[in-house]
Amino acid sequence: MSHYNVVIVGAGNAALAAAVSAREAGAERVLVLEKAPRGMRGGNTHWSGGVLRFAFDDPREIEPLVPGAAEEYEDFYAGIEPYTRADFHGDLMRVTSGRTDPMLSRTLVDKSKETVFWMHDVGRIKMEPATSLSAVRKDNRLVWARGMVVRAAHEGVGLSRSWFATAEAMGIEVRYGAAVTGLVQDARGRVGAVTLRDEEGISEIDADAVVLGCGGFEANVQMRTQHIGPLVGAAKVRGTPYNQGDGLRMAMAIHAMPWGQWSGCHATPISADWGDFAPRELTDRSNRLSYPYSVMLNRMGRRFVDEGEDGALFTYAKFGRAILAQPGAKAWQIFDSRSLHLLEPRYSTSKPVVADTIEGLIAQLDIDDKKQALATIAAFNAAARGMEEGYDPSRKDGLSTRGLDLEKSNWALRLEAPPYHAYSATGGITFTFGGLRVNERAEVIGTDWRAIPGLYACGEMIGGLFYDNYPAGTGLVAGATFGRIAGRCAAGVA
Repeated sequence: MSHYNVVIVGAGNAALAAAVSAREAGAERVLVLEKAPRGMRGGNTHWSGGVLRFAFDDPREIEPLVPGAAEEYEDFYAGIEPYTRADFHGDLMRVTSGRTDPMLSRTLVDKSKETVFWMHDVGRIKMEPATSLSAVRKDNRLVWARGMVVRAAHEGVGLSRSWFATAEAMGIEVRYGAAVTGLVQDARGRVGAVTLRDEEGISEIDADAVVLGCGGFEANVQMRTQHIGPLVGAAKVRGTPYNQGDGLRMAMAIHAMPWGQWSGCHATPISADWGDFAPRELTDRSNRLSYPYSVMLNRMGRRFVDEGEDGALFTYAKFGRAILAQPGAKAWQIFDSRSLHLLEPRYSTSKPVVADTIEGLIAQLDIDDKKQALATIAAFNAAARGMEEGYDPSRKDGLSTRGLDLEKSNWALRLEAPPYHAYSATGGITFTFGGLRVNERAEVIGTDWRAIPGLYACGEMIGGLFYDNYPAGTGLVAGATFGRIAGRCAAGVA
């Protein structure tokens, strides 16, 4: 039986952060076990936009991460607002209705900037401005969503490749097609080995410590249906098909404590044109997140959310799930010609339905009640506003409808400038919110409220950070933050 100081289960952003951290902290033999084959490696990281939300007091603090940005973009730093720890924590509290775990959220917020710089300096992750994801051009200047300026170069694909390159350079061993099926405890209750199934059969690998970083259960239709509900059970998956909840099940088999919102998930509006799994080659380009500038109708011809409640980066995780609850789990996002320049470049991966009249557009859509759809848009236009009244896509502009049962709070511009474009959308589940309880050392807590010796968790494996909703860019930073902690503490045990 092979012996390693630290065994990491999984090979996404959080898992590889743990591996690099363990090696940095002195663990000589670090092994990463990736269930997927090499061509499908990297977990959900590959599908991500690579954007990193972190706190900073002065925009110039981010300059070492994007050193050439001021020369490339006019008045680059003038379009960036400070994003303090209080701002970040306030956003987490707001979008989760105050339910985020206090220890997890404070650890994430306080260490977010430090973690991103560690990713850049130790993880050797090249970074760039997230221009296509979180910036709006206004008066020849980019105006940035707060806290959302930096992403990994080449998005999730680049992030994943960089982590693997760093792991290889540090002498970390990675095995592919290696499915961990169980955790082995000794007589004292310490996790000292994992059982493994690969092409050679079943074996055990001995370890001083084990870090679980193998994702949630979003690709497992049975677990989705059981814990979240039948609507989400039938959802398309925006991510890897290998996240089947294995780590959660094996941890709970040795009495790890479930924690967080097991009935919740991050479900992004994506194109309804894709199959059960969003295409790997398109990564995150199936997303449809420009809906704040649209009127969004379900198949009954009715609006069902306040499209302008907030910027998409604060609403997309819950609106994706809202679409799943609609008839046929489908919606249509309708734009007029004045908003087309605001659409994310990712919309180019689908062909829109186009018409010169609203009637002609609705006639082409698979909406069951077309008469209701026309009535909904007529009522919206009667209650909406004109561009001259202060329409401003770079911020919440307060340009709301007046007199509707479901108001649109911001960017409520009448649909009156043809041609009109419609894009289909459904909810694509990205990751699940339920996971395991951990302490500040990322040690997994048992149902007896004591840490399980030798067992750590990070990434989607940790429950309690998100409830009902999610601020964009937080997942990758949370994964790296707790992965770094888990790897360092596991190496300390070794």
